[in-house]
Amino acid sequence: MHTEKKLSSELKYGGHIINVYSDTVELENGASAHRDVVRHKGAICVAPLNDKGELLFVRQFRYPIGSELLELPAGKRDSLDEDPLDCCHRELEEETGMLSEDIVHLGSYVASPGFCDEVIETYLARGLKNGVAHPDEDEFLDVVAIPLERAVEMVMNGEITDGKTQLLILKVAKYLEQSV
Repeated sequence: MHTEKKLSSELKYGGHIINVYSDTVELENGASAHRDVVRHKGAICVAPLNDKGELLFVRQFRYPIGSELLELPAGKRDSLDEDPLDCCHRELEEETGMLSEDIVHLGSYVASPGFCDEVIETYLARGLKNGVAHPDEDEFLDVVAIPLERAVEMVMNGEITDGKTQLLILKVAKYLEQSV
């Protein structure tokens, strides 16, 4: 098994969402190397599937890329100790106004392991019931319902470009196909 041993770590930036470190590691051959590492609390992404077979998406402006994206509801965990399922319930209601008691964990997604430790837990939520949407004060989003089959097409033709959303749409389609 290949591994690297951390020799030192220096916090370069501490932020609201991420912390950035400059680390020195020892390689297998005894040499040292530099690693820039982004530390993240982790996140969830949930695919709310209504009784009509539609996924509920949020459309919102994403400042880093300068455009709107169509994404499945997602959000960061409040702390490393927060249960990802609790985060899933919170983000589902905050962003879509929906509640669900039928949530299935579909696995983990490591976003960018070359420089970031963020792990996104993915979920399918069914049996949706109305709750109350209450997005964060800095979130301005629209909820959009799209049939699952159309969403798969949108992934394949490049209309949906967000990585976690692409992955989860395809996982949901495969999960439901195997469940029949």
